[in-house]
Amino acid sequence: MTAATTATDDNNQKSVEKNAQEAPVLFNTEPTDCGHLIGIMTLNTPKSLNALSVEMCQLLAQQLEQWQSDDQIVALVLKGAGDKAFCAGGDIRKLYDSMSETAPLPNPYATEFFGSEYNLYRQMHFYPKPLILWGDGIIMGGGMGLMAGCSHRLVTERTRFAMPEVTIGLFPDASGSWFLQRMPSKTGLFLGLTGAMCNGNDAILANLAEYAVASSDYDAVIQSLKQSNWQSAAGSKDKCHNNSAHSIVSRALASQPVAELPASKLATYWKPIQQLMNSGGLGDIDALLQNDEALAKLDTDFAEDSWTQRAVDTYRHGCPVTAALTYALYHKVTNLSLEQVLYLETNVAVHCAANPDFKEGVRALLIDKDRSPQWSRSLADCLNTEGQSYIHQHFVNPYAKGEHPLDDWLGDKALGSQLVR
Repeated sequence: MTAATTATDDNNQKSVEKNAQEAPVLFNTEPTDCGHLIGIMTLNTPKSLNALSVEMCQLLAQQLEQWQSDDQIVALVLKGAGDKAFCAGGDIRKLYDSMSETAPLPNPYATEFFGSEYNLYRQMHFYPKPLILWGDGIIMGGGMGLMAGCSHRLVTERTRFAMPEVTIGLFPDASGSWFLQRMPSKTGLFLGLTGAMCNGNDAILANLAEYAVASSDYDAVIQSLKQSNWQSAAGSKDKCHNNSAHSIVSRALASQPVAELPASKLATYWKPIQQLMNSGGLGDIDALLQNDEALAKLDTDFAEDSWTQRAVDTYRHGCPVTAALTYALYHKVTNLSLEQVLYLETNVAVHCAANPDFKEGVRALLIDKDRSPQWSRSLADCLNTEGQSYIHQHFVNPYAKGEHPLDDWLGDKALGSQLVR
């Protein structure tokens, strides 16, 4: 072998390694002390704050399927590259480009975008092995969907989460309709309407996280998982069993020092939020959110807190159609399963991709960045008879019979149905 051949081989190997490191999702494993493996999945687009793309969803889904049948893999960790964000939402630039007056309903790319995303969430929710979220940094939109799908969620002093779709004319999707419903005292409805930015303690209160650790403790968490006795989990398929893989993960994470996180705003203001969200219909809630004096009567501190003021300001400048969709969905999905909720969210998302506000919101925030969206309707327009018809049209299945991408989820193939059988 000549020196030139050796150099060429070395360059080729370096090129392969470089391409692997540039992949939008990285996969590797960590060996445990007792001979098993911990799977590590890293969202790897830090320049876009690890925004979730179709390719990333598909790569994650494929790896989850592969590791599910690998007996050596006992648990999985999901994290984001960089120190700013786990995942700041969906990568909607290509989706924006697909939205035009001539695009059909349903828009094929919107179907691929939301279909691949929602399929991943469903796969995660029903995954038999522990899924551990390292929820450090910013978590929004699609990242919240990933967070909700994990079985064990860690947050840090740097965690900041929100469902800010009201700013772009979409709605709290990514299974948001499902997990906002499960937050106490209607705080989920408040977060959906206002896009309020919350912290790690808020996530724990809102049933979106279980463990508070320091952002510097990642290596210690992995070490604790590696040192656990995974041999005792062999053969145990029951997640509730004391020696199941899920219980082993819980013990390992509970053994970590509990970090001091910022105080929970939801815990501080749950009472005025609950009063606000139960003041009547959406029109009544809007009347309070638009009136500083009325908010002060609920709670002076609530009205004067900078966190509340930002949330209220976001609502006031946000998309009225989003507010109407958020409110309608919140009440519509009360008794629906996760799969039914995602099926319904698909309908709404594809309609949003065909209607003007989503495209206008993305334009104003991410394309032209003028932050001056021209919304198609006022809230009053959404609440009158014609407006209510427009809002409810978003729920109608836009696909021909048998073509809905999630059709199987409502019949015997629903994973939720299989669980109870």
